[in-house]
Amino acid sequence: MHPTPYLFFGGTCRAALHYYADVFDAELEAMMPFSELPPSEDMQVPADKADWVMHGAIKWADGGLLMASDDISETPQRMEGNSVSMALPSVEAGRTAFERLAEGGDVGMPYGPMFWTPGFGTVRDRFGTRWMITTNARA
Repeated sequence: MHPTPYLFFGGTCRAALHYYADVFDAELEAMMPFSELPPSEDMQVPADKADWVMHGAIKWADGGLLMASDDISETPQRMEGNSVSMALPSVEAGRTAFERLAEGGDVGMPYGPMFWTPGFGTVRDRFGTRWMITTNARA
């Protein structure tokens, strides 16, 4: 079993998943808007949020998944106290992903060597997702 992160956004899920698929060379596997939700009295989708993402996913060649959706509730919750950790195969791949995620975001810890790895850094991207980027490469 492998845990699968499920991220929530406030109308930016589509852009975020397309961006993450590009950054990490992953495949966009699903992108289902709320407009495809069957009619229900229990859940009304506001007209201005019909194109927001009800469920989306990107998939890596090794089978890893990242799923996400937009939160259409009246009081969406900001995701705090968590990060998505990504281990890339080389220092260069890690640095490239880190720098791309940092564009328009906030760097918590610059990417660089640590005692356990030759490449590690933390960043909150422009969509609000916190990332821990590391490498499996040996120093």
